Amino acid sequence: MSSRNEHRDTGAQRFFYREYKKITEMLTENHKEISINEKEYNFISHLIIESAIEVHKELGPGLIESVYEYCLIKVLKEKGLEVKSQVKIPIVFRGEKLDKEFIIDVLVSNRIILELKSIEIILPVHESQLMTYLKLSGKKLGLLINFNSPLLKDGVRRRVNGDLEK
Repeated sequence: MSSRNEHRDTGAQRFFYREYKKITEMLTENHKEISINEKEYNFISHLIIESAIEVHKELGPGLIESVYEYCLIKVLKEKGLEVKSQVKIPIVFRGEKLDKEFIIDVLVSNRIILELKSIEIILPVHESQLMTYLKLSGKKLGLLINFNSPLLKDGVRRRVNGDLEK
């Protein structure tokens, strides 16, 4: 008799895994910057959100941001994604690199910015911050994730800078 928590290998799960392996191999091939399309961005962002939900289910809301960041990075790496944390990005103003930089909480596959929060409510300024990070870094996709939300899916905002196909 099988339990509800037992992992079942369905055709959809096998397809999902094959696609996941194909994309992660492509992204890490010789550490070259390879362009990806909207489908692949969506696939990776799905993995990120799924991972964030796993972390949230296990830890619950109410902890400080750095705890969620550490655990999310661990889960993403377990899934084979390239992950960097606290990535410094120089600020260029009028063609001049300033002595200031902004710091991205998490960068996944060198393409997707994660701005993590553990706050009571996401405000427009938090979404603006993510859009500015996307613009200044030249990245196309970002996720704002508030781990202090009782239901994590209500604390996720997805923002796109331009066209994911270009």
